[in-house]
Amino acid sequence: MNAMDPRPLYTRAARQIASLIGTVRPGQLDGATPCAGFDVRLLLSHMVGGTRRIAVIGAGGDGLAVRPFADGVPDDGWGAAYDEVRAEVRAGWADDARLEATVRVPWGEAPGRIALAGYVMEAVTHTWDLSEALGRPLELDPELAEFALAIAGRVLPDAGREDPELPFGPVVRVPEDADAYERLAAWTGRRPMVTA
Repeated sequence: MNAMDPRPLYTRAARQIASLIGTVRPGQLDGATPCAGFDVRLLLSHMVGGTRRIAVIGAGGDGLAVRPFADGVPDDGWGAAYDEVRAEVRAGWADDARLEATVRVPWGEAPGRIALAGYVMEAVTHTWDLSEALGRPLELDPELAEFALAIAGRVLPDAGREDPELPFGPVVRVPEDADAYERLAAWTGRRPMVTA
């Protein structure tokens, strides 16, 4: 992992998010998501705000000073808002040196490549959340889920997740034949909203 460049994966994850956001209809914005306490609108706000945060971190700024929610986005403006921040991520992380630089993220200090890999995991997890909330309108990239699951397995231990303040609940059991997204969701304590 130390030699890998997570930028291509982040780009793929962001492209997938943009496609999914493009399917959101106004009547879905108040709908529930697998994220406790988040409706679709708030999840979109978090996805845009969190993307802005990692863009600022990539550009060498203090990402922790960036609120991980976007304010003032009109209901028909989520696609444009997300396109703007994902372009900021590309610009902020364009310099290869940012992958080796120590950056500060909510979970501590890490080399840029590790921090960005963590944000790939977050982006892919929230992609699943949004997809579930929207009724699974698009086929999702399984390689992204496999990568995110590998990261989650390393950084989110199974034990100690009983605290309701943590963003990840206890691991949920899934069938042996569960796909990568189902396993990722289960590892992060999420339950499907859509039944097969």
